[in-house]
Parts: sequence; structure tokens; C-alpha cells
Amino acid sequence: MASSSLALSSLLLLFLPLLASAKGGFTVELIHRDSPKSPLYDPSKTLSDRVLENARQSIARADHLRRAFSLAASDGTYQSPVVSDIAAYLMEVNIGTPANKFFAIADTGSDLTWTDCEPCEGCYPQDSPLFDPTKSSTYRDISCQADACANLPRPSCSSDSSTCQYTYSYGDGSHTSGNLASETFTFDVAGGRPVKIPKVAFGCSHDSQGSFSNATAGLVGLGGGPLSLVSQLGSVIDKKFSYCLVPHSEKSVSSKISFGADAVVSGRHMVSTPLIPGRQNTFYTVSLQSLTVDGDSIPVNSGDVIVDSGTTLTMLDSSLVQSLEDKLTNIIDLPTVKDPQGLFNLCFDVSKSREVQLPDITFEFEGAALTLSSVNTFILYHENTVCLAIVPTEELGIIGNIAQQNFNIGYDLENQKLSFAPADCTKF
Repeated sequence: MASSSLALSSLLLLFLPLLASAKGGFTVELIHRDSPKSPLYDPSKTLSDRVLENARQSIARADHLRRAFSLAASDGTYQSPVVSDIAAYLMEVNIGTPANKFFAIADTGSDLTWTDCEPCEGCYPQDSPLFDPTKSSTYRDISCQADACANLPRPSCSSDSSTCQYTYSYGDGSHTSGNLASETFTFDVAGGRPVKIPKVAFGCSHDSQGSFSNATAGLVGLGGGPLSLVSQLGSVIDKKFSYCLVPHSEKSVSSKISFGADAVVSGRHMVSTPLIPGRQNTFYTVSLQSLTVDGDSIPVNSGDVIVDSGTTLTMLDSSLVQSLEDKLTNIIDLPTVKDPQGLFNLCFDVSKSREVQLPDITFEFEGAALTLSSVNTFILYHENTVCLAIVPTEELGIIGNIAQQNFNIGYDLENQKLSFAPADCTKF
């Protein structure tokens, strides 16, 4: 397997003819972990089971996002913001020539794309066969002198100093390590020709252990850092991508993620807010200035929040959430009930009031007022209980994926802005 010392951008330029379909834009499925299409789907779980599992995963993920946000390194090893399989959405990916298909976590809070590779005696068990780089005609190890290697948080070199190597540790004790390589990735497009993207830098893992699920085989990084899939494609997709998340209750239709010319967010009610450069360029950070409920504005003390597709709940400053809860309790004419698990602060009994109108909550970002309906701010715990899907945090604020449902959300890395447009995501 030959080493590659060319800069990643130069490699992409050499293959622009193969990227014609990507330049025209493409859209693929974004599969929620609880969808029947997901390999993680468990039909035996009840609604309450899924809500509790997603809430616990949100809290665990938020904890590790906060650590990654404040500490870029731990004991000389990069700590990834992802926590094994604690992420909400999956993508189906084909890698290599000929292509090997697998399900990977799609994550806007991480950069490096990786999958387990042969030989991998230390890898966790997987349902699908491991990728074998010796059987792919397009696989290349990346050299230690390449730009892509320098973009790793903590790169290292093989014993002969030729191959770039990586190690990512996870907050729950899991880890992955191996060679940084380049390979052709193919994405299946509904109703169209598959899109082949050559020379994608990715982690070919030869050692991975921890709480990873047997049903998934890696990760697709969609963050803002230089090694993410979005950043690598760069001008080929005009540095743009978007997604439209269907409500969690929708089981017959998958969410969609679009790149390039397909990532158009428009309409009369479209609003945009600047992306704020942060200590970690992986994360998509915006400025939240206030919340408005029933005409009353609740100011925000510390307003920088990240928009994260992998976290289910929205997590905001505890004093802000307390003020919001007080306001909602006063205007919602329903009895309150306690969550026996202690995950949700504010829940209502709807057993006798199915037609109750829950108020909209407007999130005032810098330059953008985003009005969220109850589908974005409340979650059905079980058939008689709804809970506020906004919970308190003492540190990093997060806009979770419930808040993002039924919005077409566009990430424009060239102009550093985030756009929202109300949409029926089941029709995308």
C-alpha cells in the first residue's frame, strides 16, 4: 500500500471529474437510531423506554461535549466529543473499491470519519465484515508529512516514520486507533446515481474497544474542523450542507441530509444567525440572547450555545430554565406530575386534556428569531404525560435535535452562518 504525501486539497483537485455529481449536490438518508430502518432499532422497547434512553444519552453526551469543549487534550491523547454510540443519527456509507457497505454514526459534534479495518484483533465484535484495505484498489495510507496528518489533534507516526497514525479516546473509556488513510466513499442517492467521493481522509482503525454497538462500524464526522467530511469536500460542495429532521414519532419516513447545491435553505420565514468561532472549531456555536413566551422575554446570561444533531434534549443555563419553567407552569392549565426517573424537571398530566394548547417558545438568536412549537419543546413521555424537552445545565448550552425537528437547517461554512426555515421534513 503506497504512502501519499500530497496535500489533501491537491488530491481532490486531481479527481474533480469524478466529483461532478457531488458538485451538483446530493441528498442521502439520515436514519434516527429508533427508526425501524436503523440496525439499533429494538421493537420491544416502549415509548417510555425510548424517551428515557434518549434522555440519558443526551445527558451523557452533553457531559462529554463539555469536556471536549474545554479540554482539547487529555494525557497527550485527544478526547473525542462523541461517546461511543451515544449519537442520534446514522448514515449508510460505502467505502473502498469494490465498495463495502456499513452503518456509521453521523455526527455534527465530531470531525474524523473512521471505520474498523482488517487486521483488527483488538476490535469490538461487529455484525458486518470489517473493511479490508488490502482488497481495495483505491486505499492509500497517508504519510506523516501530509497536510491531513497535521490536522489531527495529536498525530503520531509508524515505527518506520512513514504512515500517519491517530488515537482518539472517549469519555467513557472507549478508544479507537489506527492509520490515517485515504479512500473512495460512495453514498447511495434515492432516485439517482450513487455519488463517489475519492481521496477522503479517514481513520482505518486497527484497535477499538468500549461500549460501541455491534450494529455500527464507525463514524462520519460532520463537524467544522479541517478533517470533517464537510471541510474536506470544501469547494466541491460550496462548503455547505443541510438537514431536515422528521419528528421522532414519524416511523415511515427518514430524515435527509444534503450537500452542495442540494443544501438550499430558503423561504419567506427563513432566518440566519452567525456562527461564532470558538476554542473548538468542531462545534457549531451560535449566540442565544433571550427566550420569549406568551409575549414575555426571558434574558439569557451566558448565551453561547452549540447546535448539535446528536443530542436529543435542549440544555440551557439553569437559571434560564427555571424562569422558563415558572412561566410555563403559570400559563399551562394542566396538573404537573413528577418524573420518577428525575430526568425531566417539568411534566404535565394530559390524561384529561388531550386538546390543550401548549405555548410556542421563541428563541432569539443574534439576528434571528426562531419560534418553536410544542413539537420542538415538549416530548411525550408516555400516553398521559408530556415533559418539557429543555433541561438545565451548569456549563455548555446545547440546542438538541428535538428543537430542530421540522426545520430545514443549513450550515454555510464559507459565510459562517446557520440558517433555519420551517419545513415539513416528511416531504423532503
